[in-house]
Amino acid sequence: MKRLHNLDYLRGLAAFGILLYHYLSWTIGRFDSESTIGRIGLYGVSIFYILSGLTLFIVYYEKMNFSKNEIIGFIKKRVFRIFPLMWLVVIISILFSQKVPNVYDLIMNLTGLFGFVNWDKYFAVGLWSIGNELVFYAFFITFLYFALKKTSIFYVYSLIVFLVFSYFAFYILKNQSSKDFTLIKMWWYYVNPLNQLFLFLGGFLIGYFFNVNGTNKNLNIFLLIFGLFIFAFYPENGDKIFLVSGTSRIVFTFSSLLICFGFFKVNFNFTNFIHVPLVFLGEICYSLYLIHPLVFNRVRFVADYLSAHYFKISSTFVLIISIFLTLILSSFIYKYFEKHFIKLGNNRFYLK
Repeated sequence: MKRLHNLDYLRGLAAFGILLYHYLSWTIGRFDSESTIGRIGLYGVSIFYILSGLTLFIVYYEKMNFSKNEIIGFIKKRVFRIFPLMWLVVIISILFSQKVPNVYDLIMNLTGLFGFVNWDKYFAVGLWSIGNELVFYAFFITFLYFALKKTSIFYVYSLIVFLVFSYFAFYILKNQSSKDFTLIKMWWYYVNPLNQLFLFLGGFLIGYFFNVNGTNKNLNIFLLIFGLFIFAFYPENGDKIFLVSGTSRIVFTFSSLLICFGFFKVNFNFTNFIHVPLVFLGEICYSLYLIHPLVFNRVRFVADYLSAHYFKISSTFVLIISIFLTLILSSFIYKYFEKHFIKLGNNRFYLK
């Protein structure tokens, strides 16, 4: 299958945007809902979910026959793609924390089951979204089955998922007119996979309805620019809870879907000067996303020690060194760790 580099571009940009959001937050200060970088910090993960649903649709819609071999093959690929790096990050996070983990929580993290039952009990920054992703894979089989076999049921199923999404936005996460009502305090509800599932389904639906050739290029470019404009300039301010609740939740989700749709349908003809680094970011995005907090933690630890005993290290220097080391280490992990397990996951096998 021909690789869709456009989706790699967006995936890599989203990962790097989340990295910048975290690094700037940890060095400069808080970014609320009016800032573009604050919006990227939240909806960069949403874009991951949309791209995941879209990519899986493209790969499996015309291929999956729901035989035992195909379903086990799907699970095998997902396990080898997700778990090895997740295990590595969990172990390193525990070592850095210098605390003995709760055995139950450790088992939940290593098996990925925390995403199903304890979605806020994760050992590494950002790991909650991987737990969500594992839940989405379970739903994906059902989405695909009904889309292929029972179209009317699939439409009803999709509507139910959207209604659950709306229930979270307008009732559970909706502003309660309290200054203490913040995203941090509502985090358990926000990271609930049922609150995020429609984003994954949204990517699936983009593929389901628009995976055809010959669409209007100018219209696609307009929709992409319109999505970016909404994302950057839609008026919202205050705590980031306002970005993920009420009408704003619908608006920013819609803009994220438009951005993903645009990258899916617009054929970018970048020169290698732009194409190569964007593809590079797309390839290393999983490592980049999971290890960047660990890298920053160590860089800041060393910087604090040097500042206390020898000479002052500026936050700007910490930021630059952290970005540089994260890119280098992510590239190394992808090339010598991730690719090995991806290859193992792609090996064909058959059950009799």
